[in-house]
Amino acid sequence: MKKAELIIDRQFVLSEIDKRLYGSFVEHLGRCVYEGIYQPGHRTADEHGFRQDVAALVRDLNVPVVRYPGGNFVSGYHWEDGVGPKEKRPLRPDLAWRTIESNQFGLDEFMDWTKQTDTAPMMAVNLGSRGIEDAKHLIEYTNLPGGTYYSDLRKKNGHAAPHNIRLWCLGNEMDGPWQEGHKTADEYGRLAEETGKAMRLLDPSIKTVACGSSHFYMPTFGEWEYTVLSHCYDQVDYISMHQYFANRDNDSQTFLANSDLMDQFIEAVISVCDAVKAKRHAGKKINISFDEWNVWYHSGEQDKAIEPWSQHPPLLEDVYNFEDALLVASSLITLLRHADRVKIACLAQLVNVIAPIMTSDTGAWKQTIYHPFALISNHGRGHVLHTLVNSPVFESCHGRDGKSAYIDAVVVENDDEDALTIFAVNKSLTDDIELSCDLRQYEGYQVSRHVLLHHEDLKAVNTQTAPDTVAPQEGSGSSSDGGRLSVVLGKQSFHMIQLRKM
Repeated sequence: MKKAELIIDRQFVLSEIDKRLYGSFVEHLGRCVYEGIYQPGHRTADEHGFRQDVAALVRDLNVPVVRYPGGNFVSGYHWEDGVGPKEKRPLRPDLAWRTIESNQFGLDEFMDWTKQTDTAPMMAVNLGSRGIEDAKHLIEYTNLPGGTYYSDLRKKNGHAAPHNIRLWCLGNEMDGPWQEGHKTADEYGRLAEETGKAMRLLDPSIKTVACGSSHFYMPTFGEWEYTVLSHCYDQVDYISMHQYFANRDNDSQTFLANSDLMDQFIEAVISVCDAVKAKRHAGKKINISFDEWNVWYHSGEQDKAIEPWSQHPPLLEDVYNFEDALLVASSLITLLRHADRVKIACLAQLVNVIAPIMTSDTGAWKQTIYHPFALISNHGRGHVLHTLVNSPVFESCHGRDGKSAYIDAVVVENDDEDALTIFAVNKSLTDDIELSCDLRQYEGYQVSRHVLLHHEDLKAVNTQTAPDTVAPQEGSGSSSDGGRLSVVLGKQSFHMIQLRKM
């Protein structure tokens, strides 16, 4: 049997984990909002129209922050259309997805929904078709207590207390030519600087996110980040990253190596951030908001058949399989291994649209990718240890020097619970691998739980009629004897191994 080793030291702490690493994303796109989180008249809907079957699944994911309302949608959005009496809200064309937006769900509804699902907002402002003035009005509406036009309008609309939104995205993917209001790096950098400045004058307590590159292969990547931050460094706290993964060639082994691409993308953005910091002799550090990431490719053909200018059509409804779940697990492990700089991340999206949760009029169910996200979100709290992995490798175009490791792993320590948690993926499609780790520094710790996610068929999916085809099960073959952990990681599998002080 092939062997791999984890090497950790209790004193070598990488970083505390920012719980916002387990965020998600709700955009006015397809059935994410309408028929997803909001469906008045549904048998589970409450008096606000919020589906309670969906809300329960969201709470179980333990998502601390949700980005809203876009996405590409925000670059043409007038937030005022979605507040006030619903019968007076206008129908508007959305150029991003060529649909009609009814505005029956808007800012105030979203804020009510966040409270019900135990999450917090990450609000985006429109810097595509709008700009500084609109951003000022929006933060006045959400964060000022009263006594001004827009704060009093919020009160008139039934929300006496301010929403106190603390985290703000300064636009979305402004480097993308597909974006309404696309800008050059200089244009966007200056706009982000002045918008951030105006918003902070209204509320100095907020944190802001500048738009980074839309993906790793953008022709402007690197130069975009450097130019944007050179303008707005003093007015922002994070820069965004977006990346989606696909397996269009049906090469599963190469597909699973995409976490290496994610790793290199993060390291490259950190380098640019620190280069600007050095150039400016800045005291503060810019961290990363990886606020769009997921697998996305399954729905490409079916989306072409959607008629334009309909309301909430079924767009981007990827049906995820087991290999997608393995890559989501590896991606989360990669984010944790960069927890010193990646402070926010958003799985895109939350419901129906490239999402872990799917709905129909008769129910809601968990896609395959729901399970690794839920396990890591709920148990990956505390601090990350520097985790070295000695693993067998395979040929890969995504890996450094053309090689990728079969084993992705990270170790998280939670002092409050006297717990040590190992998250590990075996990407080998043919071989079990024995993983060992010297834990003599953790005297008295024993394996208390071993959860396994595995299926023999990489293309296995969950459906409404078979929702548990891919689901967590009790793992076996793990032991901690004489201060040494040993566990057999079966081929194509994800594991969560918890040790507690006995």
